[in-house]
Amino acid sequence: MALLDPDSPALAQRAAEIGESAESLAGGVRLAEARLRELADTCEISVWRYRMLPTWRLIRMDSTMFVGAFDAGWEGHESATYKVMETPHGPLFRGFRRMFEAVIDSSERTV
Repeated sequence: MALLDPDSPALAQRAAEIGESAESLAGGVRLAEARLRELADTCEISVWRYRMLPTWRLIRMDSTMFVGAFDAGWEGHESATYKVMETPHGPLFRGFRRMFEAVIDSSERTV
């Protein structure tokens, strides 16, 4: 799981985009991270903090991804979500996977 770093300048920008205070959004991220940390005792989970402005909302389950977008004025969960499946010659799955791996590679693991 990759979460926006609550101490990053990108979080303040994202909060302004959705009309929320940076303090409130940062608190929500910290709460989500704490709840995920609690799950680490019962299942395999990893959590990273990234510092760039979020563009894509990705949920991956094996060879299937569900992709939405973040933009000014709406939150990721309000975005239309598209199912992207891994196929032998499909570029979207590979592109989103590569982008997510690059985000993780430049992130700090917290759980």
